[in-house]
Amino acid sequence: MSTLRELKTRIGSVSSTEKTTSAMKMISSAKMHKYTAQVQRMLPYRNMVQSVLGHLLATDGEFSSPLITTREVSKVAIVVFGSDDGLCGAYNVNILKSLMSTVKKVRDELGNDVAITVIPVGKKIVKAVQHVKDAGFAVETVDYINTRSTVDQLHDFTAMLLRRFLDKECDRVLLQYMHFVSTSRQRPACDQMLPVSYQALEQAADKQAANSPCLFEPDANSIFNSVLPLYIRSMMQEVFTEASASEQATRVMAMQTASDNAKDLLDDLNLEYNKLRQQSITTELLDIIGGQVER
Repeated sequence: MSTLRELKTRIGSVSSTEKTTSAMKMISSAKMHKYTAQVQRMLPYRNMVQSVLGHLLATDGEFSSPLITTREVSKVAIVVFGSDDGLCGAYNVNILKSLMSTVKKVRDELGNDVAITVIPVGKKIVKAVQHVKDAGFAVETVDYINTRSTVDQLHDFTAMLLRRFLDKECDRVLLQYMHFVSTSRQRPACDQMLPVSYQALEQAADKQAANSPCLFEPDANSIFNSVLPLYIRSMMQEVFTEASASEQATRVMAMQTASDNAKDLLDDLNLEYNKLRQQSITTELLDIIGGQVER
């Protein structure tokens, strides 16, 4: 009977775990849909900014801005987006692998003397990056930015990166994150935020530019320099939201796997419990029948 009691206790524990993982899956799924909806709501703003840039670039004028000026690269900052919480499978491990791959590509392109600073966003990725031995890069944490940061905090973070670039504290800023494709698929991505690629601007703007002529006041270059920071801000917001959606999607899949495993284990334990219970009943019946025969 003690074995039956132990099995019953294990069944109760596994059943509780299965219910918990199912509930966590539902919560993560709701958060994932919230972030994907945010990405969709951001598209009109991003398209409008790109449309303005498209009209500007269609004038074939000369544009100058320190944000698109390339210079010799000796210092690179890589902002890597991870998670603050666990229970999201290999999400942070995959991001760390993609970060190390990006570091290798930067060194292959610019040489081993380039100074690389990694700015991790998320408690888990902060710990993961700090535990990398002989990484060859410096780690800098920003206290007010995490995966739950508000829009204002994210804008302050973007402004800080812009200021560092303009003050030549870094010559290139990269964004390392997980691009959201679907609930079951996220792929590593690394976008260059600064300096803004003129070719990338033209490609993005060509999709939005209209053929109708536009008048610019005071002048096209002044408007270009006013709109460009908005383009950078929208890029950071989109990357941040996509990373959050990817984190929740990974957590949904992890909780689904945990729930399925708990169900399989629960079935096995119930089968074993029923076998032992039947065996116990059979033994008791045999004892009763044996006692009657002896009489």
